[in-house]
This record gives sequence, structure tokens and C-alpha cells, in this order.
Amino acid sequence: MPAVKKNIYITTTLPYVNASPHIGHVAEFVQADALARFYRALGHDVFFNTGTDEHGQKIADAAKSAGKTEKEYVDTYAEQFQGVIKRLHISVNRFIRTTDDNHVKAAQKLWALAERNGDIYKKKYRGLYCVGCESFVKESDLDENGSCPYHLGKQIEEFEEENYFFNLQKHKLALKAYLEHADHTIPYFRRKEALQILECLEDFSISRSRDRLRWGIPVPGDDTQVMYVWFDALSNYISTLDYPNEDGNFKKFWQDGYTIQMAGKDQIKFQSVMWQAMLMSAGIKNTDVVFYHGFITGDGQKMSKSLGNVIAPGELVERYGVDATRYILLRHVHPTDDSDLTWERMDEWYTANLVNGLGNLTARVMKMAETHLDAPIAAEDKEWSKDFVQAMKNFKFNEAMDIVWKRIGELDQYITETEPFKVVKTDKEAGQKIITDLVRGLYEVAAYLTPFMPESAKIIQRAIKENKKPENLFSRLEK
Repeated sequence: MPAVKKNIYITTTLPYVNASPHIGHVAEFVQADALARFYRALGHDVFFNTGTDEHGQKIADAAKSAGKTEKEYVDTYAEQFQGVIKRLHISVNRFIRTTDDNHVKAAQKLWALAERNGDIYKKKYRGLYCVGCESFVKESDLDENGSCPYHLGKQIEEFEEENYFFNLQKHKLALKAYLEHADHTIPYFRRKEALQILECLEDFSISRSRDRLRWGIPVPGDDTQVMYVWFDALSNYISTLDYPNEDGNFKKFWQDGYTIQMAGKDQIKFQSVMWQAMLMSAGIKNTDVVFYHGFITGDGQKMSKSLGNVIAPGELVERYGVDATRYILLRHVHPTDDSDLTWERMDEWYTANLVNGLGNLTARVMKMAETHLDAPIAAEDKEWSKDFVQAMKNFKFNEAMDIVWKRIGELDQYITETEPFKVVKTDKEAGQKIITDLVRGLYEVAAYLTPFMPESAKIIQRAIKENKKPENLFSRLEK
């Protein structure tokens, strides 16, 4: 990542709107938001994108079951996702929907370019189809029970129809060169998986018969077919930048900028292989880096309503508050590995590190400042440490936050060792100096918290500016 000022583009994947937002969606939103806020604070110009994926068979089936039109159905869920984005203070520049008019134009433009370059052809195909993935699968991809490992218990269908296919074979050498570059896929072990997928992946279907699926973007020049939902949805990464207009935001943030995509580990085939091949076909720059995070489990198992281990985003915010929810997802959810969350563990983290940690430190320091300092301290902004900056650039959000909490611990220890509340009674000047040092240290903590817990950071900085103890940052949990 270049050190000079840069135009940086950050995007999450687009959640599929056949269900309400879950904790995995929120974790990805919060990670991307912390990264966007971090780069903005460094002075970079950042465009942050997220949105909703709204076409496909699952949507059509779900809308029918709900007695709604497809548009009515997706509008309902898009509103839910927009609500979560707003509630968690996710600082997006645009919320793109794949039903937006300009997105439809962008997807059709990409199709036309790929077709013009000889990368699209039509053929009959017979194979296995996972409705959950909305893609064809090989028998070798299935588990011992014949199920897709990502959609256990979902029906695997076998059918034959004539579709358009994308000529992946033509781009395999270029894709291999792209994937072998260490900086393009993080973490490194996902890069190895991407290369394995590329080795096995054949030309893939990019359309569906309109007789079987009507809810999709029409294929240019062929009203009998609609675009395969993944070809459609992947186009959002540039449609949000007003593509097919090749100037403006598209040129600034994609072609001339530094592009970062955030995705779950089940997205490798789509983000690092299929999407990159589509970009190559259209003559558009490939993504600079795709970062893959792990899954969140409950009690060591995949979250499921039937198991009773589902943790809903709204429940987290209701119990802990917005910034504490962000704290848990950024510090205690591992950036790249699977993480197990339980209410018991989260209660412990909240109480120990927020109520008794950051919250208590803020209250103690600002109470002493309000009582014993004659005027507010003119705290100065300091540059973040090299270790902190490097951790953030490497997507190690938990390690970056550990640096902040180490500083919180140091300030607590300083209070214990110096006892300024006693010193100030016998030597006012010496006591005030200690308290001043503590206030400046607290201001430094607030600056480090800005990407992770923006509202808490603002409250602390305002309290320092006003030289007044704020209301408790974090309430104790009811037993």
C-alpha cells in the first residue's frame, strides 16, 4: 500500500436479501467501516460501498411464498439492511442495489464487452445445481450426503438447459499470474485455495432460461435469457462508481485508485476467480486486494435457529450498545479465522474491557480533571504508531485494538503508581501535572479509537475539550 495520498475504494460483498441481516453481515460491515475511517484519518480520499444483491431464483421463490411481488419483497429487506448500516454508524458513500437502473446498465455493458471480446458463447448443459449457491456444482463438491457444504440440507437439482457460458479457459494463465501475486489475496492461505479452485474450474454458466427464471437482468439481445445472479451481482463493484461512465468516480477510485474488496471465505470462487476474469474480459483493472474473513460460530457450531445459537445484530446492540457491538466484532472476532461467540464470553469482554476498562478510565481521569484542573487541556493530535498503522493495513483489526487496550492498561497503572488524587491535596502543581499527563493520554486513546468506536471517541474528546466528566460510557449489565 503506497504511503502517499491515494484514492482508495473499499467494498463489502452484497448480502443476498432472502433473509434478515445476520451477525456475519454486520461483522463484515464493521471491518470495512473501520478500514474506511482509518484511511480517511490518514488523509486518503475513500469511497466505501455496500448494498444488496436482489435477483435470482431464491428471491423469486421467497417472494412467491410470502405472497409479494419480487420488488416488494426485496424492498422490505433492502430497508432492513439500510437500517442496520445506519444503526451501526457504517460510513458508506453509497448503498447500491442490484435493482437500481444504473446497475442494470453496468451489468449489461460488461456482458456486451465480454461478448464482443469472444468470451461468451451458448451451449446446452446438463448438471447439478445448488439453489443455495445459485450455481452449478460438481459431484466432487458435495459432501457424503450429497449436499453442498455451504448449504447443508438444501436441495441439489439436476437439469438440462441451454445457457450462455463465460470462456474462463481463455483467462486461466492471466488469472494464475494474478493469484500468484502475494498482495492480491489476503490471507495467504486463501490465495492457495483460489489457485486450487482455478485449476479445477471450467467455463461457467452466466445465464438462465427466462422460462425458468424471470427475476433477473435481461441478457442484451436475447429476451429468452436472464443473467446469472452472480454475473449480475459482481458488477455492483463498479456500477456503484457510476460505470459505464468511464470518467468520474470509476476512473478516480477503480482505474486510478487502490481497490479493496472484503468478503467471506466462501466467496473465493466468485471474488478472486470469476469476477477477476470478468474484469480481464472487459479490459478493466483487476482488484488490488481481496481480503477474506472467517465465519462466526456459536458454541463451536454454525449458527442455526434450530440449534438456538443465533445471535442477531439487533440483540447485540440492544444489550451492549452500538460502539460496544463494534468493539466485540473488531477485537474479539478474528479477522481471518473462524470465531466462536457466546453471550457469556461477550458479557465478560464487555464488563472487563469496556465498563471496567475504557469506561472506568475515562470517568476517573475526567473526574480528577474537572475537580482539580483550572482549565481544559489543549491536547495535541499525535501520529498513530507504526505498529498500529501496519496492523490496520494488514487487516489485523484485533491486533490494532490490542495496542489501544495496552495503552489503557498503562494509564490505569500510572494512576495506581502515582495516586494523583492524593498528591494534588498536598502538592497541587505536582498533582495537576500528573492529571494533565493522564488527560493527554486519554486523548491519545480516543484518537486511536476513532476507526473502531467513533461515538465513544467523540464523547471522550468533547469531555476533554470541556474539561468535564461525561456520563458513563458503558452501563453495567443487569444480572
